[in-house]
Amino acid sequence: MWRKIHSNRDPRDTLYSEIHKEFGTYFGAAGNVLKQVLNARPKIFLGLMIVLMITSAALSFTVFRHPEAKITRIEKPVDPVEDGFSKILQTAAKIKKGMGLKKLVDSLSARQQLTSADSAMLESALDSLQQIQH
Repeated sequence: MWRKIHSNRDPRDTLYSEIHKEFGTYFGAAGNVLKQVLNARPKIFLGLMIVLMITSAALSFTVFRHPEAKITRIEKPVDPVEDGFSKILQTAAKIKKGMGLKKLVDSLSARQQLTSADSAMLESALDSLQQIQH
C-alpha cells in the first residue's frame, strides 16, 4: 500500500497560528484603527449598513433575478415501422452480445486457476454485462 510519511512538525503549529505569528501585528493595528473610526462616527456607519442591506435586497429581487429558461422541445416526425425495426435490431444485438459475454464468463469461472489476464478479462466482461443490463 502507501508508505507512511513521518513529519517532525510540532502538532501545536496550525495554519491559523502561523498566520497570526506572521501578520498578527498588522491585523491588530487594522482592528484598532477600525474601532477608532467606528467609535468616532457610529451613526454614519449604521446608516451606511442599512443602505447597503436595502440595496442588496432590491438588487437581488430585480437585477440579479434570473428567470427559468423555457425548454422548447423539437418534435421530429416518428416513423413507427422504421423505429420499431431499429429497436428490435438493437435489442437483438444486445442479447447476442450478452450471450457471448455470458459464455465467456462461464468458461472463465469453470477454470481451477485464473491468471491475471483471465481475471482482467472476467472483470471487463462482468462490467460489460452490467452496462448491457442498464
